This record gives sequence, structure tokens and C-alpha cells, in this order.
Amino acid sequence: MDIDGIRKRIDLLDDVLLRIFNERARLALEIGHLKKGLNLPVFDPSREKRIFARMKDENPGPLDSDAIVRLFERVVDESRRLERIMSHADEEEN
Repeated sequence: MDIDGIRKRIDLLDDVLLRIFNERARLALEIGHLKKGLNLPVFDPSREKRIFARMKDENPGPLDSDAIVRLFERVVDESRRLERIMSHADEEEN
């Protein structure tokens, strides 16, 4: 396969990742609303540790485990940030 063909495949994967990231964020917002109703904190360190450990265990490579954890730390951090933003927006509306 040539460079253009590989880049087209990467573009398709990027499109899939974009949809997946946004769907994950939507689900995180749902959890955020549930946590707020239950008066639970946004940050759940034990849950995050389980996510990272599971991703390391499931990682087939070629990215090493540290790279996978860094990527998922960003994804989880952005989800948590979004939860906080939406929680504050909800508070301002009330």
C-alpha cells in the first residue's frame, strides 16, 4: 500500500475515534448527572485505576503500556473536566 492509501485508512480510523471519544463523553456526562443526584464526587480514583489497569492488560501493542495509560489518562481527564463544566452549568441554571 502506498502512503496515500495508508493515510486514507488513518483518516477513517480518526473519524471512528472522534465518534467514540464523543460517545464516551456523552456517557460520562450521564454518569456525572447520576453522581450529582447521588451527591457523589466527580473524581473516582479507584475507578480510574481500574480503567488504566484493564487497558494495560488488554493492550496488544505496538504501543507500550505506559503509552496506553497516558492516552487513557487524557481521555479520562477530559471526561472529568466535561463533567465538572456541565455540573457548574447546571448549578448556575438553578
